[in-house]
Amino acid sequence: MYGIKPVVIALIAQALWILGKKALKNWLVILTSAAVFTLYFLGLNEIGLLFGGALVVMLLTNWQRVRKQSFTYLFPFGALGLAQAAIPFSLPILFLTFLKIGAVLYGGGYVLLAFVRADFVVRLGWLTDQQLIDAIAIGQVTPGPLFTSATFIGYILGGTPGAMLATLGIFLPSFIFVAISNPLIPRVRNSTWMSSLLDGVNASALGLMAAVTVQLASSSLTDVYTVIIAVVSLGLLLRYKINSTWLIAGGALIGFLLSR
Repeated sequence: MYGIKPVVIALIAQALWILGKKALKNWLVILTSAAVFTLYFLGLNEIGLLFGGALVVMLLTNWQRVRKQSFTYLFPFGALGLAQAAIPFSLPILFLTFLKIGAVLYGGGYVLLAFVRADFVVRLGWLTDQQLIDAIAIGQVTPGPLFTSATFIGYILGGTPGAMLATLGIFLPSFIFVAISNPLIPRVRNSTWMSSLLDGVNASALGLMAAVTVQLASSSLTDVYTVIIAVVSLGLLLRYKINSTWLIAGGALIGFLLSR
């Protein structure tokens, strides 16, 4: 894992680069993403940041339409998600927490990092940053989306029942939302208001992803060797688009050889 963790950081950085080129369309969304990144480190709630940033982009984008109306702006960020005393582990809380994450996980798979860290590392105290990185690494080398990291987290916390409940909780909202929203998607993107709202969600999600990546990197890039592995991996990903499985295998081999 010593050699795999820097590769995972590089994979997340690559995803940020690719998503950023698509999502950061103008100065408004760039500034929103930067603001979310900064406010996250001040302890503001990640869900409030995600939807608050989206609301700001939507309102400012459509300012010409709403400037004649009077609005009382409510800053939608609560100082939630700050460190609390550890809560004893229970399967119902595990399931409900992943159900909540699955219901608000907009903006791409890597946003999972922000929500899982806020709930399971900071609020509940059930995981460490190192265990979270391990879970993301497992999600990278197993079939399926990154959300399979939830299965691994459930397993290390609650065995097979925990794995099953975590998987059900993280995926169940997606099935429900897809069934409900599929007929509405074309209308949503054709709406100026909703289209700008989605742009804001994407910008806010990128800010959250970048902030959590910085936090996780501080736990994974612990010496010159891990920094070199991360930088070389990122270069190979961006320049040659090497399959991530080979990079993770290479990182594991380098970690093993260094440990010897």
